[in-house]
Amino acid sequence: MTSDITLFVNPTAGRGRGAGAVRPAARVLRDAGFSVRTVLGENAADALRRAREAVAGGTGALIAVGGDGMTSLALQAVAGTPTPLGVVAVGTGNDFARAAGLPVRDPAAAGRLIAGSLKGDGGRPVDLGRVGGTYFGTVLASGFDSRVNDRGNRMRFPTGRLRYDAALVAELAALRPVRYRITLDDGPELTVEATLVAVGNGTSYGGGMRICAGARMDDGLFDVTVVGACSRTTLLRVFPKVYRGTHLTHPAVTVHRAAKVALAADGVTGYADGEPLGPLPLTARTVPGAVRLLGAA
Repeated sequence: MTSDITLFVNPTAGRGRGAGAVRPAARVLRDAGFSVRTVLGENAADALRRAREAVAGGTGALIAVGGDGMTSLALQAVAGTPTPLGVVAVGTGNDFARAAGLPVRDPAAAGRLIAGSLKGDGGRPVDLGRVGGTYFGTVLASGFDSRVNDRGNRMRFPTGRLRYDAALVAELAALRPVRYRITLDDGPELTVEATLVAVGNGTSYGGGMRICAGARMDDGLFDVTVVGACSRTTLLRVFPKVYRGTHLTHPAVTVHRAAKVALAADGVTGYADGEPLGPLPLTARTVPGAVRLLGAA
C-alpha cells in the first residue's frame, strides 16, 4: 500500500461544508502517516479527469469530500480498479454514506475510519449499479420522482430547496400513472401502470428517503421498488413513510430483486445518484464488488 492518497474535493458541497471538511480530514490522515494531496476541478468533467489521472498515477486511495454528487464522480474513477474509495460525507443528502454505515458531517471521524481501514482491511468490496458506462451507488429513480427533478431543473424561481418543493406541488397536481415495461433478469417483460419505479443498489435517495429500504450493497442484487398507480391522496399518505422505509408494506407497493433491470416508458427520464442518465429505455446491471470502500460497516 502506498502512503500517497488523494482528497477529491467539492468545496461548495453542503453550502460550503466541503471546503471546511478538507482540513480536519487531511489532518487526521497526515497524523496517521499518509501523504495527502488535494484534487479540485473547474467543473464536473474536469474534476473527473483529474480524479482518473490520480487513479491511473497509482494513488493509494481516492477520498471523495463532499456530497453524493462528488461520491458519484469518484465512483466513475475507481470502479473496476484496485484503488480503494474513501468518503468524507459533508453534502446535503449523503445517501451513499448512510447506506454504507459511514460517518455523516463528521470529517475527522471519517478520516479516522479511512486511515484505520487503509492500514487494516484495505476496504470492503461493495456492489455498484451500471447503466451503459455510468456507475451508480444508491438509486436509479424514474417516474414521479424523476419528473420532480426534471421540473425543478427547468425552473429558475424560486431558488434552493424551495424550487423542488414547488416542483413537487406542480407534479402532484399533474399526477398520472406511467405505463412501464419492466424486464427482471431474463424473465418475461412485465407491463405495469406505476407512479414510480426505483432500482436500488443502496437504500435511499433525496437525503434519507428509504425508497429501497431493504437493499444491500454486497449481495449482487438490486431491490426494485414499484409504486403502483395511486391517487394524490394515497401518495400523500404514503410519502412520509418513505423516510422510515415502512411504505414497503402498503398494498400499492411491490418489491422485486434482480441483478439486471430493463425499464422502458415514454416521456420518463432516469436519474441515478441524483444525476440525469437520460430518457428511458435504460438497462441497469449490478457489478458485484466493483469498488473497495474504506471503513464500510
